[in-house]
Amino acid sequence: MIRFFFLRLIVPLILFLLVRSVLRSLFAAFRSGAGPKTAGQQTPTVAAGGELKKDPVCGTYVSTAQSLTRVVDGNTLYFCSSECRDRYRAA
Repeated sequence: MIRFFFLRLIVPLILFLLVRSVLRSLFAAFRSGAGPKTAGQQTPTVAAGGELKKDPVCGTYVSTAQSLTRVVDGNTLYFCSSECRDRYRAA
């Protein structure tokens, strides 16, 4: 009786859930655009190298080329975001 229940109900249910999970992940990958890139798509470029400066508010190191700056007492300060710049200004 238990063997019949296991073979007729539990095994097909497990196989169904496994196939469903695999198909869901495949369709999710296609919907999110994780497929192969076409010739028209470009990846964003970030300048390699350059000097890094420490954000005085959060301590994150930021590229001098990509950071927000503010001059205070003749010293240039580099910020990772406008939120950090505004928090520094408020302090």
